[in-house]
Amino acid sequence: MRMTKLYAPTLKEDPAEAELASHRLLLRAGMIRKEAAGLYSYLPLAWRSILKIENIIREEMAAIGCQEMMTPILTDAELWKQSGRLNAYGPELMRIKDRHDREFCLGPTHEETYTDLVRGELRSYKQLPLMLYHIQDKFRDELRPRFGLMRSREFIMKDAYSFAADQKSSRACYEQQKAAYARYCARCGLVALPVVADTGEIGGDTSVEFMALADAGEAELVYCDNCGFAADVEAASATCAIVEDVQGEMKKIATPGVGTIAELSEMLGVPEAVTRKAMALVDGEGLPWIVVVPGDHEMNECKAAHAFGHYHLMGDAELVSFGLHKGFMGPVKVPEGVHVAADVSLEKSEWWLVGANEEGFHLRSAKPGRDFQIEKWVDVITAKQGDLCPKCGKPLKGAHGIECGQVFLFDDKYSTPMGATFTDIDGTQKPLLMGSYGIGVSRTLAAIVEQHHDDAGIIWPVSVAPYEVEVISLDAKGEVLSAAESMASDLTAAGLDVVLDDRKERPGVKFADADLMGFPYQVIIGKRGLKGGTAELKSRATGKRHDVALNAVVDELSRKVVSQRSDLAK
Repeated sequence: MRMTKLYAPTLKEDPAEAELASHRLLLRAGMIRKEAAGLYSYLPLAWRSILKIENIIREEMAAIGCQEMMTPILTDAELWKQSGRLNAYGPELMRIKDRHDREFCLGPTHEETYTDLVRGELRSYKQLPLMLYHIQDKFRDELRPRFGLMRSREFIMKDAYSFAADQKSSRACYEQQKAAYARYCARCGLVALPVVADTGEIGGDTSVEFMALADAGEAELVYCDNCGFAADVEAASATCAIVEDVQGEMKKIATPGVGTIAELSEMLGVPEAVTRKAMALVDGEGLPWIVVVPGDHEMNECKAAHAFGHYHLMGDAELVSFGLHKGFMGPVKVPEGVHVAADVSLEKSEWWLVGANEEGFHLRSAKPGRDFQIEKWVDVITAKQGDLCPKCGKPLKGAHGIECGQVFLFDDKYSTPMGATFTDIDGTQKPLLMGSYGIGVSRTLAAIVEQHHDDAGIIWPVSVAPYEVEVISLDAKGEVLSAAESMASDLTAAGLDVVLDDRKERPGVKFADADLMGFPYQVIIGKRGLKGGTAELKSRATGKRHDVALNAVVDELSRKVVSQRSDLAK
């Protein structure tokens, strides 16, 4: 490919809308273009990388016997009604009606479609287990699409689905997919952690996310260097280092105007961890609750939804109606009809500093079992750096990550309501046991750039680079261009992906664009080098340059590229 023919309109300045490195660099390097909020076109360079990412997926899926196919993007809303997700999924589910007023959904995921596909087709245990997948566009009506390809309304995803007859074979499918995802991340050049995750709207109680570590990642996670434990903060069970209040008889103290944990901590001269924070909510059944958590932690919305269903936090008017005082709530002498729950991290804590359920007062040395009762212990706090590892007890570290893939095991969540059964070896009808496995292909592209860039531009790993080698001709005519054309031809014949910069531009412009686009190797050919029979070879990753004899360039680059292809494929 010649740069004079390549459609890659670069930008000299950083786009004002781009907050993340990946968004900024993919726009500047002429790889993507915004069509509308959350909608992007993939230009030729980005599309070449997308296809390489997809090829890695296809190779890994083939290795575990997962078969590729394709289903419609447009899905019948009736299927979503059968699974119970039509309303549960929420406003992110894009819905449309055809001319006959029939309702459809633009699929954000395809559990219903695949369950419908195989019910009535997978009739016997002899046909199981089975794994199927496709790679296609998905749609989610994001409230705030942002960060380029990280959170968009239309995106490319690989999703796979497994069907099994028993728990053992279903788990085996799950473990095969999980191992394939780890290899996929490594082959794409990503440093990624498999972390315990919440299952969200997909369902089930077993899930792992593959998080590419990046400061720009939206997801927060905690991990342990000692034992390897890692989890999304929404799924991690936080084991806090509990700090107790003073022992003794419960004592009411005046705390006028103190409405926050920070203010209470400052007034009493105690760490926030000594205090207990209380939130008031109404659960999915309409029951009012006070939920107590450690003062230095926050209640997690996702965990709270698991504990209390479709709950909502009380507003000021509701607090008044239940006899509760904002900033002074606690578990002692709660108003009649209000229930009390506390986070499991406090279950062994004996001395609490809490609100007195009276305006302007708190209680010191409140003791569970003596001064109040906890009706329900729940796991609702967000884990954070410094909490103790639930496996080995060592302090956890914190990081940010970009979710590139997630695997789920949810048994009969979809097969039972949708009537997808098979005949088992004993002749009985049983529901298919299922798993679901997703990879964000377009998000992977962004994650790679987040991990592989510098101030000058992108630094592509060989495995996913749009082109592996760029030949830069320092002259757009004569013997220099002829030598560059010959070099590009020889490198292409050797099996390398090559782009030739044959533009009538100054060398500085060509060098800047080469670094911005980030091709792994640059071969620079100019008059001075030709006189000595050499070309200059530059590694984009290291920035190192050295002269190589013209007749040795192909062999050296072939060794380097093939070696890196092999290293990433291991």
